[in-house]
Amino acid sequence: MPTSRSEPGRSDARSAAPGSKMLAEIREQPAALSRTLQACTKTAEELRRRFEKERPRLVVIVACGTSDNAAITGRYLIEITTGIPVSLAAPSTLTLYGAAVDYRDALVVGISQSGESTDTNALVESARQAGAVTVGVTNEASSALAKIAEFVLPCRAGKENSIAATKTYTSQLTAMYLLSYALGGFIRSDELVRLPQWVERVLKLEGRIAETAERYRFMTRTVTVARGLNYGNALEFGLKLMETCYVATERFSAADLMHGPIAIVEDSFPAFVFAPGGVTWQSIRTVVEHLNQLKGDTLVITDARESDTRDLPARFIRVPAGFKPRGPVRDLYTPIPYIVPAQLFAAHLSVQKGLDPDRPRALKKVTLTM
Repeated sequence: MPTSRSEPGRSDARSAAPGSKMLAEIREQPAALSRTLQACTKTAEELRRRFEKERPRLVVIVACGTSDNAAITGRYLIEITTGIPVSLAAPSTLTLYGAAVDYRDALVVGISQSGESTDTNALVESARQAGAVTVGVTNEASSALAKIAEFVLPCRAGKENSIAATKTYTSQLTAMYLLSYALGGFIRSDELVRLPQWVERVLKLEGRIAETAERYRFMTRTVTVARGLNYGNALEFGLKLMETCYVATERFSAADLMHGPIAIVEDSFPAFVFAPGGVTWQSIRTVVEHLNQLKGDTLVITDARESDTRDLPARFIRVPAGFKPRGPVRDLYTPIPYIVPAQLFAAHLSVQKGLDPDRPRALKKVTLTM
C-alpha cells in the first residue's frame, strides 16, 4: 500500500515490517526478562525480610496507560498469592482534589516506564510523606520515580524506541511477580527464571500469527476478553489495537461481557479471547460458545490441546505449554507468555493496514498529566 501523505502514521507495509522497532522490541523480551529478574532480586529479598517483620495491611498501586494494565495483573497476583487486599489508586484525588489519604501501614507502588509520570510520582511522594512504604517500578534508574520511592524494582528492558510499549510491559509484570514474592506470596524463583525460555518458544509462532493477522486487516472494531490473571492482558491487547491499528476496542472481563455488552456482537464481529487452562477455563469456554451463537468471529489464545477444543467454534493461536507450577494456581505464570502473541498480532496487523506501529498519531512516549 503506498504511503499516504495526508494521514499521520502511514507507511509502506512491505518496507515497515522488517524495520519495525515494535517488532524488534517484542523479540528482545526473553533477554529483557532475564535482566529484570537479575536486577530486581536483591531488592525483592530486602523487601521480603522487611515484610516478614511488618506486613502491610494494604497495597495501593498507582500507574497510567500500559503501566496501569501491569498494575491490574499485579493486583491479581498479590491478592491471589498473599491474601493482602490491593487497591488501584486514583491520582486525581490528590492532584485535582487535594485529598489527604492515610497511608500508614500501607505499601504504595508506583509503576512508570519512564519514571517521569507526574501524577504517579506526585501520589508516591505524598504517600511516603503520609507514612507508606513506597516502591517504584521503572525502566529508568535515574528517573524522578526512582529518587522519590524508598525502594526501586528496576526494569532492565533496555531503551524502548517504539512508542507502543511491549518489552517494558512484560518487564513490569516480572517486577510484579517479584513484589508478590517479597510480600510472602507463593512465587517460586526457579519457575520465574523459566519464563524467558517460555517466551522464546512463543516467539517462534510469529510467522503463523502474521498470517492470522492478515485476515483482520479491514477490522475497525472489536472486543478483547479475559478473566482473572489475564484480564490485564485483555486491556493491554485492546490498547495496542487502538494505538497501533486504530481499531476501536472494547475491553472486558469475561464476566462483565456477559452482563450486557455481549449484545454488540453480531455476524462476523471479531472477538479476541485469552483462555489459559485453570480455574478460568470453563467460564471462558462458555463465552466462546455464546460468541459463536451470535455468529462472531472469535480468535482464542490458549495452551489447550487441540483435542480439548475440537468442539469449540473458533480460531486458535496455540501457545506452547510452559510448565505446571508446583503450587495451587495452574495459570499463575501465564500473563507474560500470553501477551506476546497479542503484541505480535497488533504489530503485524498495523503494518498490514499500511500504518507505522512505531509512530501512532497524536502519541508521545512520555505523557505528562496532573
